[in-house]
Amino acid sequence: MIDPDALGELELALPGRVSTTAEDLTLYSRDQGPVLHPVMPGAVIRARSVGDVQAVLRWATRNAVPVVSRGAGSGVSGGAHATAGSVILSLELMNTILAINPDDETAVVEAGVVNADLNDAVAVHGLMYAPDPASYRWSTIGGNVATNAGGLRCAKYGVTRDSVLALDVVLADGTLVSTGHRTFKGVAGYDLTALMTGSEGTLGVIVGVTVRLRYLPVAVHTLAAFFDDFTQAAAGVLAIGRARVQPSILELLDGRTLEALDVAHGSDLRRRGGSLLLVRTDGYGAAAEAEAIRAVLAGLGAHVSDAGSEEADRLVDLRRHSRGDEVDDLYRVGEDVAVPKSQLVHYVAALEAMARHHRVNLKVVAHAGDGNLHPTFWVERHEGERSQERLEEALDESVRCALDLGGTITGEHGVGQYKRRWLPWEQSGEILSLQARIKQVFDPLGILNPGKAIVA
Repeated sequence: MIDPDALGELELALPGRVSTTAEDLTLYSRDQGPVLHPVMPGAVIRARSVGDVQAVLRWATRNAVPVVSRGAGSGVSGGAHATAGSVILSLELMNTILAINPDDETAVVEAGVVNADLNDAVAVHGLMYAPDPASYRWSTIGGNVATNAGGLRCAKYGVTRDSVLALDVVLADGTLVSTGHRTFKGVAGYDLTALMTGSEGTLGVIVGVTVRLRYLPVAVHTLAAFFDDFTQAAAGVLAIGRARVQPSILELLDGRTLEALDVAHGSDLRRRGGSLLLVRTDGYGAAAEAEAIRAVLAGLGAHVSDAGSEEADRLVDLRRHSRGDEVDDLYRVGEDVAVPKSQLVHYVAALEAMARHHRVNLKVVAHAGDGNLHPTFWVERHEGERSQERLEEALDESVRCALDLGGTITGEHGVGQYKRRWLPWEQSGEILSLQARIKQVFDPLGILNPGKAIVA
């Protein structure tokens, strides 16, 4: 519970920025991830400037109030869930593109700039911002950086960290610091930019980002390869790698996902096969690379359609919506494990066996180019409490299996609140302790997004 006098002080310092309405408290209390313990924040602050953010953190330090920062709330690991006695600090109104430097191939943005808006702005210069999470139309650059988000183009262009050059960050005591550099290369001192990227708001609040831009491809070519089953399609991923051809997008969808897409969008994907491997090449060599991939996949028995640009865009857009619009809860959980590409076939087969054993529903999509899978497990609500237990058992087994195969508990969504229980399965006690000590340096009072990202 926040002291009313302290809250009044904040309202006086930031007139019109602080809300305590029930509607706002509910709306901003969570992101898209499962809620283990529902909590309402004490207030929501919509910052409009760096000065606002500094004022909030100075106030929070004086009053020992936890601060949960957020952008659009598109995360799916509970990283932006309210915690007990906290305030929510929203940066969504800090949405100005401060500079675009076409010759330097960089841009400087406030944290609340939407991913798609930045891409629209730089496209006129023949450039693009490569990271493209499925939520790119509404997720913010600051949130992308805080979670080190990935997306469909990760296979070729990497995750968010690979496109971040410098950050402006407000520390727990309100101090504004700038990390990194505006050059593509730079190795002076510790790489605090990389440390902040993916720290999920636990080390500071990101208010500004300098990003590296890439060349907008002069051509793209998309192939849709339909296989009889998911395991065969996963084998196709390895075959492409062995051919040493680098797609920009390499996505894998199972039959249950195709069925869901058909129902939602009126497509006929499931009729065309039991699994879809969606491949996109880009650049001057797009056509030649696509033809090489076509030959490889056809040799494995896939039915490969050469989609025109309109069909290509439709398929890629459908893939972005393949997770569905439902918010995760205790009955439906979408996971985010990654395994070495050589283990894709084994892991997919194991997931299907787990679903049968635990009597839970399963659908799987994957950023197959980098071994990042998004299995979604769910049970029917009417089955009651025991169905939730089966779901949790399946989730635990899926994570254990990924780790046994040399994988990780999260490829791009972050640990947040929901995955903290699995972090000690992956990281040693020494590493957990080191992370806790780093947290202590940046946030001695423990007010920045407590209970998230690390095990303190």
